Amino acid sequence: VQLQASGGGLVQPGGSLSLSCVASGMFFSINSRGWYRQSPGKQRELVATITSGGSTNYADSVKGRFTISRDIAKNTVYLQMNSLNAEDTAVYYCNVRGATSRFSNTRDYWGKGTQVTVSS
Repeated sequence: VQLQASGGGLVQPGGSLSLSCVASGMFFSINSRGWYRQSPGKQRELVATITSGGSTNYADSVKGRFTISRDIAKNTVYLQMNSLNAEDTAVYYCNVRGATSRFSNTRDYWGKGTQVTVSS
């Protein structure tokens, strides 16, 4: 299974971007899908997650501005980002926590990341 993220880029403060991440290959089970980000000199941090049941969780810093969603049929998770500011500048990584077969352990799968830069 591979995760491919897209949609990053350069945006002005106050602008919007939409990220998407498609998983190639099939999961036997998925606990959650999510987005994380990492800025230079900082640890990777959670941005938002969505469970298999549809429950969402957001970092305090993005609540009210970002929205995570998923299309199960398309094996895709999305992140709509509005009212972006310089502090949102980071490499964004998509994540799936799941298992690829009934015999494998649940683990984290990561995409390669997409750069989001918020600057005037």
